[in-house]
Amino acid sequence: MTLPHRNGIPMKTALPLIVFLSVTHLSFAADAVLSGARSAIDASQFASLQAAFDAVPEGGGLVRLPAGDFEITEPLLLRRGDVRVEGAGSATNIINRNQNGKSALIVQHADGQQVKKDERLWRVNLTNFRITGNEKSGHGIEAILIEEIFVQGVSVSYCGGDGIRLDHCYEDPRVTDCLITYNKAVGLNLLGCHDIVVSSNQFEENQDALHCIDSFNICMTGNCVDDHLGKGVLIENTYGSVLSGNMIEECQGTAVTLDRDCYGITISANVIAHNGEGVDLVDAHGCAVSANTFTLMKNHALRIGEHSGRIAVTGNSFCNSYLGDGKIKRKEGDRQAGGLVLQSTSHISLTGNVFSGLSTAAVAIRGETSGITSSANVTVERADE
Repeated sequence: MTLPHRNGIPMKTALPLIVFLSVTHLSFAADAVLSGARSAIDASQFASLQAAFDAVPEGGGLVRLPAGDFEITEPLLLRRGDVRVEGAGSATNIINRNQNGKSALIVQHADGQQVKKDERLWRVNLTNFRITGNEKSGHGIEAILIEEIFVQGVSVSYCGGDGIRLDHCYEDPRVTDCLITYNKAVGLNLLGCHDIVVSSNQFEENQDALHCIDSFNICMTGNCVDDHLGKGVLIENTYGSVLSGNMIEECQGTAVTLDRDCYGITISANVIAHNGEGVDLVDAHGCAVSANTFTLMKNHALRIGEHSGRIAVTGNSFCNSYLGDGKIKRKEGDRQAGGLVLQSTSHISLTGNVFSGLSTAAVAIRGETSGITSSANVTVERADE
């Protein structure tokens, strides 16, 4: 056989290439429908955010908010339960332009406060978006009679009212990982709630950081509370609660106040620094104040008032900014460090506390007191010792 040539050089004949394709029947997810599934609502496909909220079916669903700035002049109304409203983080910014004291987002049954108890909305999750108000607007998020509401990863700033207001959201409200800043009223206002979790939030320069009024069992842990124009944490008519592991700094008013029939509350392992006053037990009984660090209080670090009693004060440090070797960190004029005031109170146990470098008496007794025991406390009188 004569082979073909190219430029006088014999070439091999190319054999045909045979490719065997194994064809398998493919089933595409687009052709399948999961029983019980509801399609997510993409708010970008609606004329307004309100239209997207109105599209949530009676059984609930998921609303996805796109990135962008969305200006509103009337409150957004969410009137369904079993709903998750999810944004694209701080890139989703709902801007409340209303100047008549109206809230940005209201979560409430269509029947309002007249809703029957067994018809209340349950399980609403608000997450990953931002609300920005103005000094004449109302609250940022206002939820009324919602059970098991969960607010997570939301930023609420510059509102004329409260940042987040949970009004008688009785069962298991949770607020976690939120940034609540520069609101004209209360950062987080809890009214008539039960079994509350407030964890890992940052509060900055609201009027007051947090109110918990007429409630039960708040667990407030791991929050950063800074630079408030009024009070830090105000708790009234509440019992069975714990404030633990929080940093509360530079509130112009009192860092923590317990008032109006509080009992059975533990305030423990917090850093309470450079506030106008530290902890004020105005009307509280059966409480424990333990293992806190009170540093640089402008007035008293802890006051137990005439309507309070049966309090355990254990293992706290009341101190200035001493660094060792006779050195003090803060400059003259910023070295005030308050101690403990017992004002016409009774049945107080003071055990294992350290009072060091204070500008006031370690323990000041005012009025008639009774049943005070004190043991194993340490007092360092000089500020530079």
